[in-house]
Amino acid sequence: MTKTYLPAHNSIDRQWYLIDAEGQRLGRLATEIATVLRGKNKPTFTPNMDTGDFVIVVNAEKVVVTGRKASTKLYRRHSGRPGGMKTETFDKLQARIPARIIEQAVKGMLPKTTLGRQQFTKLKVYAGPDHPHQAQTPHPLVVNTIPGETN
Repeated sequence: MTKTYLPAHNSIDRQWYLIDAEGQRLGRLATEIATVLRGKNKPTFTPNMDTGDFVIVVNAEKVVVTGRKASTKLYRRHSGRPGGMKTETFDKLQARIPARIIEQAVKGMLPKTTLGRQQFTKLKVYAGPDHPHQAQTPHPLVVNTIPGETN
């Protein structure tokens, strides 16, 4: 009988990855980030454990969407009070809080459990090109693009 491999908590090697979002498509970028956060890019992936890596995203203000989504895609939030629904388009949110766009896209691709919330804390998004994580020596991560696609 074969036994299921379970990595020990102290044997999980966490890497730091740096992704430049300039000119990247939002959905394609978010799927790559979610894959790394969950640890699905590693051979030691275990669905019920947090084996993922840390991801730093810079230039969040320069992420793009296709078609007319910039003016029609809506982001909603609710204060919890009656009549507290606020809506905002992609363009307005990108001008105000560009990091929130990538955070919401990635959060929607993670599990809606305690484990998903724990994995989401390993995502660091910054609007500009600077970040305070130089001490972790992040490795650049190239996001896959479709051949022949122009950004």
